[in-house]
Amino acid sequence: MNAYWLEQSDADVPAENHWLSAGEILSLGRMRYPKRRNDWRLGRWTAKRALAACLNLPRDLLALANVEIRAAASGAPEVFLFNQTAPVTISLSHRAGIAMCAVAHPGTGIGCDLEVIEPRSNAFIADYLTAREQALVAQTLDEERALLVNLLWSAKESALKALHVGLRLDTNCMDVSFNNGLPPHADQSQQDLPFVPMGDVDTDGWRTLHVRYFGEQVFCGWWRHANQMVRTFVSALPLYVHFRALKSPTLDSNLESWTDGDTVEIPR
Repeated sequence: MNAYWLEQSDADVPAENHWLSAGEILSLGRMRYPKRRNDWRLGRWTAKRALAACLNLPRDLLALANVEIRAAASGAPEVFLFNQTAPVTISLSHRAGIAMCAVAHPGTGIGCDLEVIEPRSNAFIADYLTAREQALVAQTLDEERALLVNLLWSAKESALKALHVGLRLDTNCMDVSFNNGLPPHADQSQQDLPFVPMGDVDTDGWRTLHVRYFGEQVFCGWWRHANQMVRTFVSALPLYVHFRALKSPTLDSNLESWTDGDTVEIPR
């Protein structure tokens, strides 16, 4: 499985709307609040830039208008190219003027999330984390607590997106573990999963994680901490993969990739 990841900021988004489709311009016009409009535009821009690289599409603004991101009945984003379903699956997230888009093969259950590392209340921890996760937080140093809590929350958000259910599910049905090795077998107990000590984490690199859904299905994923934010990505397919940053001919910035091959190229 190949999966691609791109981040963009508010500063990257053009002031004009020539890159939006006619349907997207109508959707934008129905949004009353400036923050909602700005976040929505940032998410669409990030998705279109990532898709232009992955699908070898032109990157000029008028050409990007041929790519349309629509909300499915579940709320998950769907990609249309020239009004036809595009052969990709995407996941979107935005926070504090930064947006990310993950792209994978069609039919792949993926989810991504971005969270600011900020204090969370004891009530939040009690409501949204499992008993095992709460115990892990309790054992964590005070200076690392915010990172861990937001990481756990972000991983759950990513898994909920991969399931196309969002926050309609109780997050206690998902349990997050950190592991340097391969994903666990279905019959392996949660206690058997080794944890990565937070102090040992390379903040510039990616680490593995797993989200167990209702004690059975396991989502495999990655996480990274940088610039006071935590990023997570999960997939319903195993991620026995390498990670690398790529330079795309249709992007001015790096498009990062998880891939199961030794070499990766974005089509020119």
